[in-house]
Amino acid sequence: MSDAREDRLREILGAHARGELSEGAAQKALRAAFERDLGFAKLDTDRANRRGFPEVVYGAGKTLEQLRGIVGALLSAHKNILCTRLDPEVGAALVREFEALRYDEVARVAYAHGDHARRGQGTIGVVVAGTSDLPVAREAELCAAVMGNEVRTWTDVGVAGLHRLLGVLDEIREARVVITVAGMEAALPSVLAGLLARPVVSIPTSVGYGASFDGLAALLSSLTACAPGVVTVNIDNGFGAAYAASLMNRA
Repeated sequence: MSDAREDRLREILGAHARGELSEGAAQKALRAAFERDLGFAKLDTDRANRRGFPEVVYGAGKTLEQLRGIVGALLSAHKNILCTRLDPEVGAALVREFEALRYDEVARVAYAHGDHARRGQGTIGVVVAGTSDLPVAREAELCAAVMGNEVRTWTDVGVAGLHRLLGVLDEIREARVVITVAGMEAALPSVLAGLLARPVVSIPTSVGYGASFDGLAALLSSLTACAPGVVTVNIDNGFGAAYAASLMNRA
């Protein structure tokens, strides 16, 4: 718990104990200390204390006005923030309004990265099967970096050309946590998990021909991997994989 959070809690509870705040007023003050109500959204302002990183905004489906309010509120409290799945025109509009914000068109992520302190104990490796998987890989790579991790990426090393993967295997072994990004039959996480004494987080992607069913085949392959130690997130969920890997890297 941060010092500022502890001080605020003591202040509210002390005022209630002295009779200066009624029970209802104390409850309202406590809610305000942990939540910011924008009307259309209730921001969890205490999440960074509990989880190690502020609430992340899923941008798809939100209006530009809503995103302006949410992003502005987050930037007023945090140096590092993430807003995922933003169309380029929305990302560009937010960047024009907020000086601290940047937009990555490949990852479709708007982010602020004012605090570059390393919070992970080692490197997170992002191992990408093919070039078509790069947008999802970039989301994972960028999110992991903004969350305070050193990140290294290896591209186009899918098992269809096993020699390419084996050629960088010693380098991948230096990572503390490995994220794999693979579509089609997603054999990559199973192969790597059989070769590494590291946690492997699999992102099945929607890359592939008709029978890949927009990533369902890759998802089921990852979930039924014969090698132990594979943790699977949802299809194309680069952010989710980065979050899981970040928690592992801090443990």
